[in-house]
Amino acid sequence: MQYRRLGRSGLQVSELSLGSWVTYHNQVDVAAAREMMAAAYDRGVNFFDNAEVYAGGQSEAIMGQALKALNWPRANYVVSTKFFWGLDRGGQSPNRKDTLNRKYLLQAIDGSLRRLGLDFVDLVFCHRPDPHTPVEETVWAMSDMITRGQALYWGTSEWSAQEIRAAWEIAERHHLHKPVMEQPQYHLFHRKRVEQEYARLYEDIGLGLTTWSPLASGLLTGKYRDGVPPGSRGALEGMGFLVKGLTDAAKNLAVGQLESLAAELGCRLPQLAIAWVARNPRVSTVITGASRVAQLQDNLGAIDVIPKLTPEVLARIDEITAPLAG
Repeated sequence: MQYRRLGRSGLQVSELSLGSWVTYHNQVDVAAAREMMAAAYDRGVNFFDNAEVYAGGQSEAIMGQALKALNWPRANYVVSTKFFWGLDRGGQSPNRKDTLNRKYLLQAIDGSLRRLGLDFVDLVFCHRPDPHTPVEETVWAMSDMITRGQALYWGTSEWSAQEIRAAWEIAERHHLHKPVMEQPQYHLFHRKRVEQEYARLYEDIGLGLTTWSPLASGLLTGKYRDGVPPGSRGALEGMGFLVKGLTDAAKNLAVGQLESLAAELGCRLPQLAIAWVARNPRVSTVITGASRVAQLQDNLGAIDVIPKLTPEVLARIDEITAPLAG
C-alpha cells in the first residue's frame, strides 16, 4: 500500500480506503465490520470513512464498536465523518437537518464522537453546501471545531469550485483553519468535476481529494447488465434512486467492453475501475466499499493494476467511456 498526502497537509492516507455508506447496519453488523476493517488494516489501509447520516447514525455506532474491539493505536488510523442532513429527518426542528449553521454543526460533532467512541475525528466534512447559511458562519464553526480539538482537518463534499474557493478565502482573510480536502464522486462515467472544475484548486489552494463511488454504485462491477439482481445495492430499500443509472443500456454496453479489457490485463473489472481512479495523482485516497471480506480483498487488488494502466491502455479506456462521461 502506498500513502499520499492529503492535499498540502502533512497527513498521509492510504491510496485505497474503506467506507461505510450503504453497507454498515444495512448489510454489515459489528462483527463483520470488525473483520473487514482488520483485513483492510492488515493490507495497509489507514483511512475509514463515515458520516452522521449513514444508517441514521448506526454506521458510526458500528464503526465505533469495531474500533473499540480492534484497539489499534489511535495514531495508526484516520477516521472521518460528515455533516449536513442531520438525524432528525422526521422532526420539526429546522436547526437539526439540511443545514450547516453553527448550532447544528457544534452539536452534531458531539453526537458523532459519542457514537464513534473517539475523542476526535481526523477529518470532518460539510457533506453538502448549504445555500441558506452564510458561508462565513459555516467556516467559523468548522474552524472552531478544529480549535476545540474535536477534529484535525475539515473539508467539503460535493461543493462547487466556487463555493470551495469562497470558504478558503474567508478562512485566509480571518486567519482561520482552512478547508483542506473535498470528497467528490469520481469514476469512469463521472469525471468533469475532478478533472475540469477543480483543476485550478489543486495548485491555487492545495486541495486534496478523498473520492467516493469508484464503481459507480456498482455499475462498474458488471452485475447490472441484465437488470437489478436480488441482494444488490440497487435492490436495497431506499436505494431506488440509483436504478436508472445502474441499468443505463449504453453504459452497460461500455461495461461489457471494459470487462474484456480487464480480462486482457489479467484483472477483474472492479479492480480496473478502482485502479483508474487511483492512478490520478490529484486523488489522495479512493474510498472503496464492501459487504464481505472476499469483496474487500478483491477491491484492494486494484493496487496491482495501477502499473498496468499504460498510456495505451488509458487511451482504450477513454475511447470506451469518455463519450458517456459527465
